[in-house]
Amino acid sequence: MAVYEYVAFDERGKEIKGIIDADSPRLARQKLRANGIFPISLKEEKKTEGEIGARDISLSWFSRRIKLSDVTVMTRQLSTLIGAGLPLVTSLNGLLEQTENPSLKRVIAQIRERVNEGNSLASALAEHPRVFSPLFVNMVEAGEASGTLELVLERLADFIERQQSLRYKIYATLAYPTIMLIIGTTILFLLITFVIPAVTKIFEKTQQALPLPTVILIAVSNFLKHYWWLLVLIFAAIVLVFRKFVSTPKGREWFDRIKLNFPVVGKINRKVAVARFSRTLGVLLKNGTPLLTALDIVRNILNNVVLSKVLEQAKDEIVEGEGIAGPLARTKAFPPIVIQMIGVGEKSGTLEDMLEKVASSYEEEIEMKITAMTALLEPIMILVMGAAVGFIVVSILLPILQMSTIVR
Repeated sequence: MAVYEYVAFDERGKEIKGIIDADSPRLARQKLRANGIFPISLKEEKKTEGEIGARDISLSWFSRRIKLSDVTVMTRQLSTLIGAGLPLVTSLNGLLEQTENPSLKRVIAQIRERVNEGNSLASALAEHPRVFSPLFVNMVEAGEASGTLELVLERLADFIERQQSLRYKIYATLAYPTIMLIIGTTILFLLITFVIPAVTKIFEKTQQALPLPTVILIAVSNFLKHYWWLLVLIFAAIVLVFRKFVSTPKGREWFDRIKLNFPVVGKINRKVAVARFSRTLGVLLKNGTPLLTALDIVRNILNNVVLSKVLEQAKDEIVEGEGIAGPLARTKAFPPIVIQMIGVGEKSGTLEDMLEKVASSYEEEIEMKITAMTALLEPIMILVMGAAVGFIVVSILLPILQMSTIVR
């Protein structure tokens, strides 16, 4: 179904602009007239929502793609409008007027049309899986069924903001050491490839036996100068083979297992997964989603095959009548403290609150661990760079000192 941007007059003769979707321009005009809108011009939008996730290197794509922050703002605004007593279609119209992102605007227009045709908001959202996750759709569906849609939307906005906040904190913490590593490596490469050869030419003319460090430095310099492209090709080949391997079921499971068991980083990855599991499951259960459905949703958003299989195994045991704490404990994939808190929550009827406490605790711990790890990485990187520069300096000074001794 195509999306059309129109300029029209309303019943009072006021010029208005908007977006509508229809199978043809004729049907689009009919829809507009049925709503008391008389089109002056109708222009088909070439870029559709299905292309939002495509890999496009044009600058317009970066400016128009739908970001998670855009969805968060839209969700909170919709919650406010519905909470103020406005009908759903009127609230969606209000969103259309406030939204600046063209891609999101088209999506909202399509959702409004579906709702106007009598579909539920959840089913309309489900038609845009690139924008709205299964978690989002299921929570909206639960909110519509319970009559608390504005409350569910508010909780959804809070949930997405927490997830974004944790992600941004991790990125911000790792940004500085990453930039240092890139800049330091680039400087060393340029120094060894272009500066060192000019200096070592002097030593070659002396025809004296050079110290071992100098010989190694000259060999590395010559190799990088003439065969740097070979290193690039090897690196690219390794990346391509690795990506191909990881795209297979066995390769993906192997890589996900490595991510959970790798020294230092593995513990952080496991904590991130536990925090995401606890936060998502708690939010879903609090909003009335059945436990088995909630586990299916959580299993799909963990982004780890190993943990997904663990949850699938636990779900099979829960279907047979068990609680959630016992099956999770037998998998041995979750820390004992998490299992204990889930067990207490089940017995006391406060499972949702316990899950959110677990999530908050682990999110704080993740932030502290990454901050500590980054603080340790910085001096290590400085020492490594210092050692590399020191080796270069010593390799250049040794033959100079040797030459001065011969002259004496």
